[in-house]
Amino acid sequence: MNFDALANAIADIHRRTQTTALRAVNVALTCRNWLIGLYIHEYELNGQDRAEYGAELFTSLANRLGTLGVPNCNRSRLYRYRDFYRFYPQIRDVLPGPYTSLLPSVSTLSSEIVATASPQSAIKAATPSPLSGSFVLERLSYSHIELLLEIEDPLKRAFYEVECVKGNWSVRELKRQIGSLYFERSGFSRNKAKLSEMANAVAVQSEPKHVIRDPYVFEFLGLRPQEVLPESELEAALIERLQNFLLELGHGFCFEGRQKRLLIGGETFFVDLVFYHRVLKCHVLVELKVDQFRHEHLGQINTYVSYYRTHEMTEGDQPPIGILLCTGKNHALVEYALAGMDNRLFVSKYQLELPKPEELQRYIEEQLRLLERRGME
Repeated sequence: MNFDALANAIADIHRRTQTTALRAVNVALTCRNWLIGLYIHEYELNGQDRAEYGAELFTSLANRLGTLGVPNCNRSRLYRYRDFYRFYPQIRDVLPGPYTSLLPSVSTLSSEIVATASPQSAIKAATPSPLSGSFVLERLSYSHIELLLEIEDPLKRAFYEVECVKGNWSVRELKRQIGSLYFERSGFSRNKAKLSEMANAVAVQSEPKHVIRDPYVFEFLGLRPQEVLPESELEAALIERLQNFLLELGHGFCFEGRQKRLLIGGETFFVDLVFYHRVLKCHVLVELKVDQFRHEHLGQINTYVSYYRTHEMTEGDQPPIGILLCTGKNHALVEYALAGMDNRLFVSKYQLELPKPEELQRYIEEQLRLLERRGME
């Protein structure tokens, strides 16, 4: 063994053990959600006091779990976990040893809901997946499974399961293929094998690093979002400096959160920086894009602002605003999103108290040049 062989051997050991660890994390999360679904299913069948809760079971359970500090167990998620168990009962046959002790001690494992169960508990299709339990655990992350559970047609869902496993698709790729109507296009295609080959030739494959960056995973592990987000080192460095810059302006910015998680329509989003402005008495959301301005960026920040206006405003608060920062090669674009603000007096006041666009643009350009010179430290 020479020196190069030694270094390569160590690098290979690192890659292999890291992949094993990340896969173990994903299996643990998948088993956790499947077991939650199993318990809910069994309670609907055999719970001693199930009739007391009826249609309010999932709401009541979500509230109780919230007080117990259990993450990702709101009402809609609990429905999803129950459906997960019903669609993939075969996982029980390959459940890793440490998790078998968590199985209910008495279980009928019936596939039918009894008459006293909540009418909301029935799902349109409970046809189990054709995939083996081991394929589900080892080849699909829970984020893959979430997307698949949204597909009501069992045949269509099975199609995407098989294609996803065969092509080793990333979660983003699976979402893209569903959105591009790959299943429907395959049905009309005379040469399905050729279409599959073409689709997988350009597909983004899943990698171990995608697992740890999965929002479900880092919540499951208790990690802070900023430990795994944002995607680029340059973006992370700029956000760090921007946070300090706004706090040092003295305009009344009070830091509230970084990479603040929002759950909108079942999808997870993250706002780069969230402040509360003590003078304006409103939330200020800052979104940074290390990219040229695109219209979807403005739509994104407006979505966040609208969400805060609907869900986060309390008595005495003024409407929230968003600041969109887009960087280019040698310039920066600043856009203010004033969603739903009809009162021009408020708009004028906001513009008076907030940093001027030219000020933000100049600061971003300076920081970009500084980071590039220093190699992003």
